[in-house]
Amino acid sequence: MKAFTEGIEKAAASLLDGVAGLLNYRDEPLRTAPSDGTVTLPRDLYAKRDVQTEWWYYTGHCERANGRRFGFELVFFKRRTDLDRVGIFPMTALANPMYFAHFAISDIDAQKFTYEHIRSFDKPLDVPVLMSETACDVRLGDWSLREVAGKHVLHATVSDGTIFDAILEPTKPVVLNGDEGSGIAKKGTGGSNHFSFTRMAVTGQTNTGGEVETFTGTAWMDREFGIWEQGDWDWFSIQFDDNTELMIYQFRNQDGTDGDSTGTFVQADGTCRYLKRADFDIETTSTWTSPRNGAVYSAGWRVRVAKLDIDITITPSIADQELDTKGTTMVVYWEGSCDVSGTRESVPVTGRAYVELVGYDRSHENVDLTGFLFGDRLDQVRYFFT
Repeated sequence: MKAFTEGIEKAAASLLDGVAGLLNYRDEPLRTAPSDGTVTLPRDLYAKRDVQTEWWYYTGHCERANGRRFGFELVFFKRRTDLDRVGIFPMTALANPMYFAHFAISDIDAQKFTYEHIRSFDKPLDVPVLMSETACDVRLGDWSLREVAGKHVLHATVSDGTIFDAILEPTKPVVLNGDEGSGIAKKGTGGSNHFSFTRMAVTGQTNTGGEVETFTGTAWMDREFGIWEQGDWDWFSIQFDDNTELMIYQFRNQDGTDGDSTGTFVQADGTCRYLKRADFDIETTSTWTSPRNGAVYSAGWRVRVAKLDIDITITPSIADQELDTKGTTMVVYWEGSCDVSGTRESVPVTGRAYVELVGYDRSHENVDLTGFLFGDRLDQVRYFFT
């Protein structure tokens, strides 16, 4: 009986694959894992036709004219679905590619975290999408990213009516991440091209119900594209107040951390020092439990980099900065603004950080097609009719 059932499922999957191929045919194969991390700007800010996954990822620390602090996250994703399925259902039957975006604001003084996420299959009546392959012009609904004369122009909204507009200008050269600055981040059996602008000057304004407030700050931009399997990781982007930056990340598995985890330290003049996993230590100093799903996250860290004489503590600015995005990228994760203090070369140092924690909640492993399509799509209904 088991063999019979498996045979039926295999036949059904094959039939669905054929239908999916007719619905969303792609005439170019997926690029294999990258072997060359060379970056050419602005071309590598443009969307890529042949990669499985790519994103444009911005986080920032800002202060309003009245002194109130907030952080923001804005990220756009594009995902080729050639290899994706939920159960026996090939995701290419829905769309190829799929498009997603997340936006969050961490109001530190009010201790309030707000986020939105949207998706598009780029079909009639769907959220309109544009991800240009000839310019850095990315749009999903009324959220957008454009690069104009070296400046990155961001626009997003949240459901309380707040409109967010910001102009980001790099103040340091682009940084290649990965092993010894190769520009390639290894991720299991795959990998990505990975580069960053680790410090960008920010100016902008928010408009909430006609009340306009200006702000300034600093931001960080990560750009990745390639083909890899989804994994679990802890990622830290740290901006010290002495105009240096530290990026470290660790992939996690059942046996601990993955050896492909690396880091980058950027000097004030933009020169880089690259770190192996053995060069840094990340110690969890406290935890936070989600009231929604019971997931227990790391919620305070001590980071030590002996070769750079760095010893710092990182503390979330708001405890609850969890995003449930099962209806878009199919994960629940924690990402938020944090405060930094400690020493570097025995001198006191402070700063700000963004920390991303993926894999602490495992509910995405049980998301079926119905859950993906309809589980938390009230925000999409609101989007269409407002």
